[in-house]
Amino acid sequence: MTVHLSNVTLDCADPQRVAAFWSEALGRPVDDGASDGFVSIGMHDRSQTGWFFIHVPEGKTVKNRAHFDLHTDDREAEVARLLGLGASTVGEYDEYGTRWTTLRDVEGNEFCVA
Repeated sequence: MTVHLSNVTLDCADPQRVAAFWSEALGRPVDDGASDGFVSIGMHDRSQTGWFFIHVPEGKTVKNRAHFDLHTDDREAEVARLLGLGASTVGEYDEYGTRWTTLRDVEGNEFCVA
């Protein structure tokens, strides 16, 4: 039996706001049928990983134990674009022969751009 990553799910205070950020960040549209409690990107497109955004009552309180690593050919330009969408900077890093920027999305979820 083989498994593959089907969906990434983010708990959110405001799923529509977080989904709108990631829709713009990834260049993928939000699926039809969004509600205050659930929004998705690519739910029915099995050629790519789907993204789910689910409303939960509690807020984020600690650093994510897992995060997303995004790759781009122009890190500085992409970081500037993501900051314009509402991301915030955590830090710039140059380790292990790689340079990356760690950001937070509009609800504080960490992700890296290399």
